[in-house]
Amino acid sequence: MDASTMIWSSRTAAGLSQRELAMLAGTSPAAVCLYETGQRVPRVDTLARLIAATGSSMEMRVRGPVGNIDVAANARALEAVLELAGNLPQRRSGALAMPPFRDMAR
Repeated sequence: MDASTMIWSSRTAAGLSQRELAMLAGTSPAAVCLYETGQRVPRVDTLARLIAATGSSMEMRVRGPVGNIDVAANARALEAVLELAGNLPQRRSGALAMPPFRDMAR
């Protein structure tokens, strides 16, 4: 769940308006609106303060990587990509010769 959804769902479950939540959390109603619409992402401490102001609490967990990374397989894939890139024709001038590609580059 993202921060905007957490703030909105906690606020509506508590029956608070954005203005009321802002007052309880010590921030502006405009900031709450920006957080809820995802136009601004709150810092973790700000998010915790907003959630606490609704009477809820927030729990964070750190998860390790999902599965092991195969370094050897990744190295082989990188070598293949670099070899392919080395075999591609190089651009000699700053302009692209093909008009459709030149137009897309602008």
